Amino acid sequence: MRMCSLLTFSGCLALAGCASINTETTSATAPAQLVRTESCRITSEKEIASLFDRWNASLLTGDPLQVVANYADPSVLLPTISNKPRLTAAEKEDYFHHFLENKPSGKIDFRVIRIDCNTAVDAGLYTFTFAKTGAVVNGRYTYTYRWDGSKWLITTHHSSAMPEKK
Repeated sequence: MRMCSLLTFSGCLALAGCASINTETTSATAPAQLVRTESCRITSEKEIASLFDRWNASLLTGDPLQVVANYADPSVLLPTISNKPRLTAAEKEDYFHHFLENKPSGKIDFRVIRIDCNTAVDAGLYTFTFAKTGAVVNGRYTYTYRWDGSKWLITTHHSSAMPEKK
């Protein structure tokens, strides 16, 4: 049984590796060589951290279209103050139209950034202050980003209010 599991696991690893590589031969007699087919965007934690600042600055414009421009197509938004997942640009625009009415501004309190080839994750805690109402909301967030060849875009954005009150 253990040997079967090990063989299955090894087979899965081999198949997973094939998803990101091509085999090419340099001549009819040369052995196959593994060649990486994508090029990875070189980035830094500082650059990924600045993507929240870009998103937050778009909130401050009050224009939902400027906020939505930060999201890839396709992408998913699981917002703080709505039970409905937002999948399309129109659904995100509708959400931000209402969210922006209270003039929100966010501040990162804690974050962890992970970077991979053309993707990144920024997850942590943030605080939103709403200028119109004076409300302050502490929340958890996760942004996943993908490099589209010219800029970083949000592919997943999850935000939720902190479950415990201070």
